[in-house]
Amino acid sequence: MLGLTRMAQQTLLSLPEFQNVSTGALVVKEPLNFWGGARVKPKDTKNSEPVYEPATGRVLCDMIPCGEEVDEAIKSAHSAYLKWSKLSGMERARIMLEAARIIRERRDEIARAEVANNGKSITEAQVDIDVAWQCIEYYAGIAPTLSGQHIQLPGGSFAYTRREPLGVCVGIGAWNYPFQIAAWKSAPAMACGNAMVFKPSPMTPVTAVMLAEIYKEAGVPDGLFNVVQGGAETGGLLCHHPMVAKVSFTGSVPTGKKVMEMAAKGVKQVTLELGGKSPLIIFKDCELENAIKGALMANFLTQGEVCCNGTRVFVQREIMPQFLEEVVKRTKAIPVGDPMCEETRMGALISKPHMEKVLGFIKQAKEQGAKVLCGGERFVPSDPKLKDGYFVSPCVLDNCRDDMTCVKEEIFGPVMSVLPFDTEDEVLQRANNTTFGLASGVFTRDIARAHRVAENLQAGTCYINNYNVGPVEVPFGGYKMSGFGRENGQVTTEYYSQLKTVVVEMGDVESLF
Repeated sequence: MLGLTRMAQQTLLSLPEFQNVSTGALVVKEPLNFWGGARVKPKDTKNSEPVYEPATGRVLCDMIPCGEEVDEAIKSAHSAYLKWSKLSGMERARIMLEAARIIRERRDEIARAEVANNGKSITEAQVDIDVAWQCIEYYAGIAPTLSGQHIQLPGGSFAYTRREPLGVCVGIGAWNYPFQIAAWKSAPAMACGNAMVFKPSPMTPVTAVMLAEIYKEAGVPDGLFNVVQGGAETGGLLCHHPMVAKVSFTGSVPTGKKVMEMAAKGVKQVTLELGGKSPLIIFKDCELENAIKGALMANFLTQGEVCCNGTRVFVQREIMPQFLEEVVKRTKAIPVGDPMCEETRMGALISKPHMEKVLGFIKQAKEQGAKVLCGGERFVPSDPKLKDGYFVSPCVLDNCRDDMTCVKEEIFGPVMSVLPFDTEDEVLQRANNTTFGLASGVFTRDIARAHRVAENLQAGTCYINNYNVGPVEVPFGGYKMSGFGRENGQVTTEYYSQLKTVVVEMGDVESLF
């Protein structure tokens, strides 16, 4: 019977409620756990949590966490891994390219579902979905190139290395880029021959299931990419499971530490992509127009809910007045509202508690002496259906000092803190005076200075004369407490594979005994 129901199951994207989703209209009743090639209803529904649509504040669906079923999902992934890992790189690539093609074809429907669940503008969500298929396409291209090395030894003997998969990998995603992060973690894992069990954030459970269904449609073995819903408890079951070889986590520093601790019990490999409080340094010799655009891109994408945002904007004193005048003018002009509208440039924050936390940071900044130049308040759009949405007007803070909470802690909202500086040495010392090290940026026309500053900034990425550009060909990851391991780029295959050395003796054994 189970086989029949599974065959008959329609994909989420083919259901009528996912056709041309509009704000305030989507209700998801389908189960959102997925393994063995189908959506699965958990046995125990008593711990379900409501999931909200950020733009309206209404309930979008119920998230039913997985308990003991985690074991089923992992076993299903393991049996798929045994088949998938035996395929050649070319065979894996063909299936992955098909998945990328399907995503490209359904980009708009996936993007609309992402907006309903995450609150970001449709314009940004479409870019996220494009980045996801590009990532899968990129790793499909890398899959056939994975190879080892041949080492010649004396007397005709030799050794060679094999790059082998790890097995079942766990991906734990964040709510700011739900679909994109699922692709960023699964694509390199699958290219290397692994299976993945993915746990989305409990606040954004929907689109990872769409990715699972697309992989199935493209032809991966049932179980190769599974989705289990849940919060900390489900994450713990995944990290502790003896059949899991690796955990890749995106999220906050405190949770990252817990993931590392749990994985350590089973000596599992870990990739951590954690928070940031990244510096953006603007020198007086910069192309000011580009620096202003860079500062806006560094702070206001996805309502400021981006880990690598350049939220500490250091501006050389001489150009501070012009910079602030123009940045404030453009920040005030950002259209905030219905995220499904093409004209909207800023949508809603993820949840009510998160919105209140962001507003709390702004209130505290004012108490500590910062000056709000614009925004920083709850925003109520004119459309009545958006009156309970989690909107905040984008905020620029002046008169900031390095010891203020708003300058030291990650706010994860649309708040730019601007700080003056005088010299290069001084600003480098201040920029590096943080426990984080995810990203950094510098705007200058002096080529020597640009590279000198990039060398001296303690961060996993440094943008020169731009900010928040993330091509899939380029590795991304942190220094210091922003984590370790990398996502994207060729190097990531090293974090999803292991090296075996094979030594071949062509002569007789020389023995001491």
